Amino acid sequence: DMIRIGSLCTGIAGRDRGVELALARLGWSSHVVWQAEKDPYARAVLRKHYPTTPCFEDVRDVDPTAPPIDLICGGFPCQDLSLAGRREGITGARSGLWSEFERCIRLLRPSLVFVENVPELAAYLGHVLGPLAELGLDAEWGLFSAAEVGAPHRRERMFVLPYADGVRLAGGAAAEVAAIARHVLADADS
Repeated sequence: DMIRIGSLCTGIAGRDRGVELALARLGWSSHVVWQAEKDPYARAVLRKHYPTTPCFEDVRDVDPTAPPIDLICGGFPCQDLSLAGRREGITGARSGLWSEFERCIRLLRPSLVFVENVPELAAYLGHVLGPLAELGLDAEWGLFSAAEVGAPHRRERMFVLPYADGVRLAGGAAAEVAAIARHVLADADS
């Protein structure tokens, strides 16, 4: 079976590629069927590397007509969560896009979700996990460092892997979030 991926706040698709590589290593075939990215430069890069993949110009444009997916991956803006930002929290002007991420999950009902953000997301996990639990998704999460995959710096990231009841993950959910996180970090830093 092919895992169909929808990507939110795609950037230049480093996260998408890392997720695809991790799923392949776990024995799962996958394909990014659509992306959502607001930045024009990033969309130009996506057109070059994913020329046949539809790209919504804004996460707010994702609607019920989006091609069906099994997994949503993304990393909503971190500026309001990060220690380097204004610390407005998960409802801040930029990090408040989490609400759009959640809307897409409610709307499209994927059986897997993969979220990446800064370590400070841990302070807001209740805002993330609560709504996902209401949708019947359990979750594993962890903090991982780029140094764990050989990068010369720490670049810690928080990864959350919500999954529907009945989804069988090869090594267990905790092992899967670790495997996917490491591939995403390795791809982003290569």
